[in-house]
Amino acid sequence: MNKTPICILGGTGFVGRHLINALTATGYPCRLILRRPERYRDLRLVPGLEVRPGDLFDAEDLGRHLAGCGTVINLVGILNETRTSRFERVHVELVEHLVAAARTAGVGRLLQMSALHADALSGGSRYLRSKGAGEDLAHRALESGIAVTSFQPSVIFGRGDRFFNRFAGLLRIVPGFFPLACPNARLAPVYVGDVVAAMHTALADPATHGQRYPLCGPRVFRLQELVEYTAATIDRRVRVVGLGNGLSRLQARVFEWLPGQPFTRDNYLSLQTDNVCTRDGLAELGLRATDIAAVVPGYLR
Repeated sequence: MNKTPICILGGTGFVGRHLINALTATGYPCRLILRRPERYRDLRLVPGLEVRPGDLFDAEDLGRHLAGCGTVINLVGILNETRTSRFERVHVELVEHLVAAARTAGVGRLLQMSALHADALSGGSRYLRSKGAGEDLAHRALESGIAVTSFQPSVIFGRGDRFFNRFAGLLRIVPGFFPLACPNARLAPVYVGDVVAAMHTALADPATHGQRYPLCGPRVFRLQELVEYTAATIDRRVRVVGLGNGLSRLQARVFEWLPGQPFTRDNYLSLQTDNVCTRDGLAELGLRATDIAAVVPGYLR
């Protein structure tokens, strides 16, 4: 067993839970830092996982929790902003605190979760620009001796996801037709198990230091095709009506005021950039991408 703990930030989310299970199952002790650990008491039952209360935005406090860890994995991210959670604070300022804390604690390895086509300067949305800025900050830690690897996934699917499950929930309640914004947006959904495998593989491979890996599934779809696939999988006869550009923008303007912000203007801007890979990062890591047909029906049905 590797006795040096891996510290995980953002481990309560969809990817985080899958990653924790995979790492602890293969003998990696993990340490999870949570602001409100009492909300996630079920995680205390995971063998090999230590849960600690802490403030991720306090570099000094974070440094204390990183002490003794050989690796830190940052999965923290938001798709939409709230009054208290802003893109720049979560995606950029947090990475600044993390890198400073990692230096102080002597952590030698950092895995950073980014997003496909994240770019600090030319990203098509504030989400993509902030993700790109955070990724760049993480890679600058190489200058201080921290071995950094980042991952840029397309939309991630798997049991418990917020993509196919969300559309399935909406399709089950609509009255026969479904108005879909940005129907021609192109995506290459990647399986959460493949994302976890990519991170797991990179942990012990020095060749991945300093690298940025785009992660995509084996097929490219239009968004409308994926929603129609979801409807067919759950056996719902719903007509998916693709909206034009103007109505898509209008839907975003209206929906971002609804509870849970199902679709925002920044989401609309993100979808203007095709969410597909120009390199096969999974293949570079010796992994083979999993198709949606092998996984999605098993949890949607």
